[in-house]
Amino acid sequence: MSKKHTLEKFGTDVGRLKNMKDEDIDFSDIPPVTEEMFKDAMLRKNLKPIPKKNQENLPVDKDIIEFFKTQGFNYPLKINQLLRAYMEAHKAK
Repeated sequence: MSKKHTLEKFGTDVGRLKNMKDEDIDFSDIPPVTEEMFKDAMLRKNLKPIPKKNQENLPVDKDIIEFFKTQGFNYPLKINQLLRAYMEAHKAK
């Protein structure tokens, strides 16, 4: 049994791709970027380092989780932001 390279087996033309110039790439099938795509984007100000996340199991009422799930796919981030705002507000006291 002879060993063939994966590239030969599947016919990938790596040489052609390596030599391709940017202007040779066809982007016609990519939709244009719109403002709507960024409507839920979040801007981090002051670029403070983000502390590592710690996976915890917290007893949270199901209706609270369901509410945040309706807010979008990044609902854990929103919950974290609210908890951080609460923490910051109460640290100063």
